[in-house]
Amino acid sequence: MTHDISGLEPVATFCGECDCGCPQLFVDPGASADRRIVLTDDFGQRVQMSADQFSSLVADAKNGKLDGIA
Repeated sequence: MTHDISGLEPVATFCGECDCGCPQLFVDPGASADRRIVLTDDFGQRVQMSADQFSSLVADAKNGKLDGIA
């Protein structure tokens, strides 16, 4: 599955070892501040959030709050 990623700045690809349309993380410099961070999944969906929201998610992951969910 391909995503329309034109204009997005790639940050990370999660997996990347297949051709299944791996989840990806982007920055959308043209988006409003509350939608600048973009996560795409391998089903063609996307989630947009602010940099502050994404920073909170990363902090929670680093602090172990997401451990055990997978």
